[in-house]
This record gives sequence, structure tokens and C-alpha cells, in this order.
Amino acid sequence: ATRNENFKLHYLGVALDICLSNGQKVTVNILTSDQTEDVLEAVATKLDLPDDLVGYFSLFLVREGVDGSLTFVRKLQEFELPYVSITSLRSSEFHIVLRKSYWDMSYDADVMDNRVGLNLLYTQTVSDIERGWILVNKDQHRQLKSLQEKGSKKEFIHLGQTLKYYGYIKFDPCITDFPEKGCQVIVSAGNNELNFHVKLPNEQMKEGSFKVTRMRCWRVTSSVSGGGVCVSAKCEVKLELAFEYLMSKDRLQWVTITSQQAIMMSICLQSMVDELMVKKSGGSIKKMLRKRHNGSIQRPDSQQTVKSPPLLDSPDPNREQIVKLSTKLSSVSLRGISASNSANDISANDFHGNYAFEGIGDDDL
Repeated sequence: ATRNENFKLHYLGVALDICLSNGQKVTVNILTSDQTEDVLEAVATKLDLPDDLVGYFSLFLVREGVDGSLTFVRKLQEFELPYVSITSLRSSEFHIVLRKSYWDMSYDADVMDNRVGLNLLYTQTVSDIERGWILVNKDQHRQLKSLQEKGSKKEFIHLGQTLKYYGYIKFDPCITDFPEKGCQVIVSAGNNELNFHVKLPNEQMKEGSFKVTRMRCWRVTSSVSGGGVCVSAKCEVKLELAFEYLMSKDRLQWVTITSQQAIMMSICLQSMVDELMVKKSGGSIKKMLRKRHNGSIQRPDSQQTVKSPPLLDSPDPNREQIVKLSTKLSSVSLRGISASNSANDISANDFHGNYAFEGIGDDDL
């Protein structure tokens, strides 16, 4: 093949399957060079979802287990090429799923005003209940079944909104060092918090939540098992998410989660912070999605005037080299760290400062 022919391969038209929450596939015709937002818009067009609702949804890379369980790997990033991402994994276990991208359930009202939006939200709610992500007691289950039989989708969602873990993403069981090292935990992200369902060493179960507004910063780190250099293909990379949490008025504590979904957890935290800041500045979620104009990408005027608040500086003298904490997740930086986990092993890129961080007043204690 000539050089020109090789170049053309990058712009081939292809069919890409996008899954809805209920497993139904939507096939879109795209170019291999299309970015995430192009694919998202193609899915919206195919489903007849209006332009002003596209920003309420995102594409996620998931892995399906043999039992039908879903493991969220990550949200597809803005300038990623979804076709390349999915084909490079060379495994039928991986799918791209369309799911709502926001956390605040008050936005459900905007989505439900549209027939297609209502159907997408309804199938996601049904799916989350069936997977056990949303907790339902017998009485609630009976009410939901009755509404389902009547075809009352809006009422079904309204009842769903009152249930525990509605709108949360549930992660696979993993390990945490809170309240003590080596505890098994099931983490769920939603409602501007990380919820922990912890199994203590004495087999006792405890539940608690960490509010995103009380996380001063967080970081994702990777290390190779055994601390050595990875030589075999089977080498296991360990991922950790650690966040610094305001436990009480003047006590910050690091909490660590060891999970292969650490990147997805970090993406969830970042999107919660972004959403809080958009609301705080009086912006609209509709404008969180960048729109293309003549091939270039522009932000709506109203968003260009919103300035991000200054980032937090690190008060820890051991981390003087970190002047500003990074808040952007456009490129999650992962680097190996030694077992010592000292400040010198961590670069500023691993950090995500939280500009939605709030102190605690006496009233909160």
C-alpha cells in the first residue's frame, strides 16, 4: 500500500454499536477518525434525541461479565476516538454504553419532557433496579411493577428518585484503608458523594458517605505488583484512588481505595465538581457540551465568561514542589510509585485539586 492509501485508512466509514442501558444496540455509521462528541451526536440523531438534550448524556466504556454484570471502565473523553478505543481492546467483553452524564436528579425533569429522553431515563432506571444498583423493598417493588404494567414511565421514575442509590454508579468490590487497613468495600458514586459499604475484619458491615465538597484533593496512582519492572504480559498493575477528607473542623485524613476502577471513580468525582461549579456560577448543563461550528469547537458565550475559582494550594510543607493542584482530567496521568509512597514519588499531575471544597463551620459538627 502506498503512503496515501495508508493515510486514507484512518478515515474509513464504519458501523459502531452503542448499547443502551437495557442491552439494546444502536448502530451508527461513523468515521474511524470521529471523536466522542461526533459519535454521541450520531447516536442522538439515530434515536431522535433533540440537540439540547445531548449534553445530558455521555458514552461510557464498560466490560460485561459472563453473568451479565457491568463494570464501568471509564467515561469516554472529549477528544478520544471511540472506534479506535473499542477495537484496540480486541475483546467482545467491552462495549460502549449510553448513560446519563449528570448527578443532580433535578435535571431529570428536563430530560423527561422529551419522549426519547424519557425512554432513555426509564430504561436506565429499570436496568439499575434489576442489577441491584438501586435498592428496592417488597412494597416499592410492587408499586414499581404496577406502574410498569400501566406504562406510567414518568411516575415510575418519580418513585425511582425516592429510592436509595438512585442515579449512583456502583463499583466492583474492592479494598480500602478506612476505617482500617485491608477492609473490603463496595463503593458507589452519586449525589455528590462516594458511598462506602464496608466489611470490617470482625465481619461487621458498616455504611458511610464521603461528600465531594469535603474532599480537599484526590489522586490516582499506579504501581506494579512486586514493586519491580513489568516484564511479562500478565503483569498486574495496581490502581489506587486516594482523597484527602475533612473529617472534622481541623482534621484532614487521607482515605485510599485500591480498585481497578480508580480512574472511573476519579472521573465521577471530577464530573461532580464540574457540575457543582456550573450550578454555582448560574450556568446550564446544556452548555457543558461543546458544540462544533464549522469544524472548530467553541464554548457558548455564557460559559466563556465563567472563570474557574483559584485552585487550592497544598498546605503540606512536605509537598512544597506542588504549587497548584491539577483539576483537569482530560489526560489522567498514571505513573508508577514505589512502596514508600513519599511526596517525592508523586508528580503534580497525579493530583486533582477540588475547587468545590468547602470548610466546615461549627454548625456542621
